[in-house]
Amino acid sequence: MSASTPKPRRYLELTPEERAVYDQLDPQRIPRHVAIIMDGNGRWAGKRRLQRFLGHSQGAETVQYVVETASRIDLPWLTLYAFSLENRLRRPPEEVGFLMKLLHLYLVKNVKRMNDNNVRIAYIGRTHELPPDVQETMRWAADATAKNTGTTLTLALNYGARAEIVDAFRAQLEQQLAAGRTPQEIIATLKQESAEENLGHHLYTAHMPDPDLVVRTSGEFRISNFLLWQIAYAEIFVTDRMWPDFTGLNLLEAIEDYQRRERRYGGLGTPAAEAAPAAGAAPSAEAAPPAEPATILASR
Repeated sequence: MSASTPKPRRYLELTPEERAVYDQLDPQRIPRHVAIIMDGNGRWAGKRRLQRFLGHSQGAETVQYVVETASRIDLPWLTLYAFSLENRLRRPPEEVGFLMKLLHLYLVKNVKRMNDNNVRIAYIGRTHELPPDVQETMRWAADATAKNTGTTLTLALNYGARAEIVDAFRAQLEQQLAAGRTPQEIIATLKQESAEENLGHHLYTAHMPDPDLVVRTSGEFRISNFLLWQIAYAEIFVTDRMWPDFTGLNLLEAIEDYQRRERRYGGLGTPAAEAAPAAGAAPSAEAAPPAEPATILASR
């Protein structure tokens, strides 16, 4: 980071270790939106011979520390995969019940800290299917932080990306039927170049930028039905750390790795990034044109 580049207003609230990493970053290339798949609470507890619920409790503590680091570097959007649709349907009822109580407790305990850190909280997912008392607490926390202008913390709750796409298509269809359009007219709109953009307006995340960076903890290399539409061109960073061991420093390290990437969006890289062959070297098979017509996928 250039000495002339202004630091975030709350830079000095970072730990010395966090400042050391932040000083290596380009503030102009901080991602607008980081999404995190928080994984490993149960395994974290199991390795310590603790009950699973203690892993979830420690994971909830981790959330607020990571959120505070995000707010100190002026990260605009942070989305956390907190509770999936599959979790609700496939986990034991006792565990689901505990997670709902933990969500309620997290919100009650941390709204003041969110306000102190200028953090606004929001939610995505089929939240109307959650217990009524939990929904009431969620609305209270959202209202209590609505005027904050810093990081927007979005919790994905009872969320599944396939369900989101189905819900978006259903909402779009209902809107067009309500406008009196015929089935033929609706089908015609799906053939327009703007069809993807129009469907995007009905996603839970329509008001948010797509994630630039997806972080997954616990070393698993899968997306787990998270923001499938939105992360089409996101960079992915996987760490072996379990979520309860993840820190604000690790978030900065993920951003540092992100800034070393070249984002192509399906196009070609910059000329400097394309390695030129050595003088006299034979062209590689990859560079040679195909002997006959073929379908070639651009590097992503």
